Amino acid sequence: MTKEPTAGVEDLFAAVHGGADDTVVRLLRAGVPAEATDQEGQTALYLAAVSDEVGLVRLLLTAGADPERASGPDGGDLPLCGAACGGHTEVVRALLAAGARPDSREEFGFTAVAWAVVQGFPDTLEALLEYGADPDLPGPGGEPPLLLAARRGSTPSVRVLMRYGAGAQDGAQGAALAEARRWMALDVEQELRDGLLRAYGDGYETVVRRIEEDGSVTVVVELLRDGTPTAGREQQTGHAAVATILEAEMGIATPYEELAGRALSCGDPGRDDWTEAVGALWRRGDEETFQAAAAWCASDEPLRQAFAADVLARLGAADGQRPFTARAVPLLRELSRRAAEPELVRAVVEGLGQHGDPAALPEILRHTGYPDTEVRRRAALALTGLVPGDHQDGVWALTLLSRDADASVRDRAVVALAGVAADTHPIREALAARLNDPDPDTAAEAAKGLAVRQDPRAVDALARILADEDPDGYARRTAADAVRYVPEGPDRRRLERTLPRRRLAG
Repeated sequence: MTKEPTAGVEDLFAAVHGGADDTVVRLLRAGVPAEATDQEGQTALYLAAVSDEVGLVRLLLTAGADPERASGPDGGDLPLCGAACGGHTEVVRALLAAGARPDSREEFGFTAVAWAVVQGFPDTLEALLEYGADPDLPGPGGEPPLLLAARRGSTPSVRVLMRYGAGAQDGAQGAALAEARRWMALDVEQELRDGLLRAYGDGYETVVRRIEEDGSVTVVVELLRDGTPTAGREQQTGHAAVATILEAEMGIATPYEELAGRALSCGDPGRDDWTEAVGALWRRGDEETFQAAAAWCASDEPLRQAFAADVLARLGAADGQRPFTARAVPLLRELSRRAAEPELVRAVVEGLGQHGDPAALPEILRHTGYPDTEVRRRAALALTGLVPGDHQDGVWALTLLSRDADASVRDRAVVALAGVAADTHPIREALAARLNDPDPDTAAEAAKGLAVRQDPRAVDALARILADEDPDGYARRTAADAVRYVPEGPDRRRLERTLPRRRLAG
């Protein structure tokens, strides 16, 4: 027979459900037990955990709630698993810090790690592993986390598991690789739809959403009846990247053409399927890879050229050397002269910047006015450390980029200007013009550049940033570092004593 909760317990659950911290504190002080349950046997801690109310979780734990106590009518739900299922990383950390066992199982054999993996929450997974969760402990059906992550197509989760040694001893890496390769050949959307219809039958409308996240696309398929969602499944699409990571870990040298084919199948240089393929070839750094990339530079297809440019950008740099620079830069320069599509221009500009060859300066400058924001940002980055102080065209190009409408372009251009090994009037004026930039990171870099040049205009800007910006943010850290360039005297002492106003107010 279910026990009716007291009025105080009902009030506690209402307050937890509404996120009313003050009310929860008052009720706990009035004697309502932190271990209280509602009519369904749900604990207040479990409700707070699944609701991502980290403040309330900490309150209840401090008041004596057991982080290991199961919840629900059958006692099958654990707060840690509930938090992991929703990707509530800070709640997970609070529960673990209070003594929740990271590998505890709840109903149907799920662990918090299994929930984090199948739901696609790599940050939550990392927190669990940091607190000692077993990266190889099987989940439901006896499948290890690495296999679940490979099936999910989550590159970040696979990376996290690999950092903690998943699959190194029991052959799970080979099984995960086979699973990733299997899914590479499937239509994820169709597989999800078919699986739902097998489970629920016909007569449903299906709705599909595609979400760009975590270096791939998450495909969400839902079943609707009379416009009301009935069931759904989701899966990421980074299976090719997962396969590439596992192959590299297992010492499998996948041919250039196969890796390149994976990149071109996704068609997006920003996705993991592309970047992992490029990275595998960078690390290989051999003559065969160079020859294959050089041949692709002669292609008439911009995406093939862009992939080749990405490979040539850092080929052979894994050992800290640049053995292919002398041959790669001429190829990239030639591509730069012919490049028109944004994807190719981005790759070429970044590649030229990575090699840092002064001979490439004219080709990089050619693209500083390109309409694509990412090209301009990469051009500013490529020019960092490459522009001599007496190169008027280079300084002028950086000055124009420092006025760009995009904050990331301005920031990179100011960093490049500040790093030019010269102290000239044009450089100082360009930096001074950015002291009040709406982006605080850019303003801080400008102030640091002037401080290095002993320009007194840096002082007030540094004082403002030190006082007003986030104490843990990049802008304040940059300003604090810049103080050492201010000459000894009253200005420097004032800056050294400037505390963040937020800290003073707190």
